[in-house]
Amino acid sequence: MRIFWQRIKPLTPRTDLKSYSSKQFIEKLVSFATVSSESNLPLIQFVQSYLAGHGVSCKILPSADGKKANLYATIGPMTGGGVILSGHTDVVPVQGQPWESDPFQVVEKNNRLYGRGTADMKSFLAVVLAFVPEMLKKGLRKPIHLALSYDEEIGCFGAPAMINEMAEKLPPPMAVIVGEPTSMRIINAHKGIGSYTTTVTGHEAHSSQIDHGVSAVMTAARLITYLEDLMLENRRNLSPDVPFDPPYTSVHVGVIKGGTAVNIIARDCSFDWDVRTVSGEDARDYVNKLNDFCMPLLKEMHKISSDCSIVTTVNAEAPGLSPETDGTAEQLCKHLTGKKQMETVSYATEAGLFQEAGLSTVICGPGSINQAHRPNEYIEISQIHKFELFMHNLMEYLS
Repeated sequence: MRIFWQRIKPLTPRTDLKSYSSKQFIEKLVSFATVSSESNLPLIQFVQSYLAGHGVSCKILPSADGKKANLYATIGPMTGGGVILSGHTDVVPVQGQPWESDPFQVVEKNNRLYGRGTADMKSFLAVVLAFVPEMLKKGLRKPIHLALSYDEEIGCFGAPAMINEMAEKLPPPMAVIVGEPTSMRIINAHKGIGSYTTTVTGHEAHSSQIDHGVSAVMTAARLITYLEDLMLENRRNLSPDVPFDPPYTSVHVGVIKGGTAVNIIARDCSFDWDVRTVSGEDARDYVNKLNDFCMPLLKEMHKISSDCSIVTTVNAEAPGLSPETDGTAEQLCKHLTGKKQMETVSYATEAGLFQEAGLSTVICGPGSINQAHRPNEYIEISQIHKFELFMHNLMEYLS
């Protein structure tokens, strides 16, 4: 049975309550419906007020339209050798998913906390923020920097401006830990991503007069098949040394729109596609290959109409994360968790952007990626306890 919930505007968050448990903070952050299509400002303003209540100032970096914002702050001395704890504030939509409870109200059941963002990745941010009073009491000798971004889920759009400013204005940190859900495993590599839209403009005609028109739908189908052929070639030539699953650069078309009626040669068709690159590859190379493939097709299309075109636009691009030789972030997380094994993931994160800015970076956070983006998303309470222990160890290390 599907249950659909109507959202009621939440009351203004209290700022007089200075301390929260980890669970209370998870409940608070989940209550902000920060779906990427909506503003995250209420959440950012709440965090700003909470930090100010503890005497911690922060820097707000608004988006160009002012509807969203990044936030970063420093707890402890403004010296080098600190640690950046980074996470995104946006979550994916819930529409059309069969939730059994209000996605934006945490429900505890069977030693799990259910709610949108509990796994990806508000629990990480909530625990970090809940520990702020303890960080201040600890008397850190090296700082902990907090970094909260927007629009990670739709293309890592918010983080670059914040990362560039932090790299420029903060004393060099020893490590960045991006708290995506890894079940507290240490991830030192992930694939890069490029997301694109290709739009084909053909020439309309009656479908019985096939030689007088150019079908945008049929042309798009040829392009899609070509992209799949590129991926299949990668699969045939994969290297056994690539640690990802799948161990090659993948190409996927997820959305296609086009055509008017079965008896009209379609004028318009567009499709959305992405490339998930292994180390050493650039997603933009696949755009260039597609453009080269289109050249002879365009010549044939222009014989019917000069208005025909094929245009590919960039929606989002983010670099992969690569293993670092003697990386300080990796060594730190090994020390804090007692784990020795490094692992890889195929999804993209903001970690590659931090690394691209010259900062040693790994991914390590509570919760499982297997629960992310799904209806009835949840985090095991045991994962929260493991991350709390991680935070205790981090504070001891920096003290």
